[in-house]
Amino acid sequence: MTRLTAGLILTVVVTGALVAGWGRGVVLPGVSFGLLATAIQLAATRWLEAARSASFAELVKALGKGMGLRFAGVLVFLGAALAPPRLFPPLPTALAYLGVLVPLLLSDLRTVR
Repeated sequence: MTRLTAGLILTVVVTGALVAGWGRGVVLPGVSFGLLATAIQLAATRWLEAARSASFAELVKALGKGMGLRFAGVLVFLGAALAPPRLFPPLPTALAYLGVLVPLLLSDLRTVR
């Protein structure tokens, strides 16, 4: 299974769980932050795979870029949390982002080896 497929499946599963817990009002944050996490992880993984056969300095640089992207996702979440709560309720929005990002991040452990 590719990371894109895994990210899309995780987005659907996490959004479904959020809808079951909070109702239809969390579809927007579930889908948008699930897809954001998927896109961030895809970019971070590409950088990591490209640097795998390079020097240690390049590997560390790729890991730093990935962490920077993930932190940028946290800043996007902060912006959404400051929006009206009916658009992006903070807890479901955070769960959507982390519920997709963390499993994809853990799947990257195989890439580093």
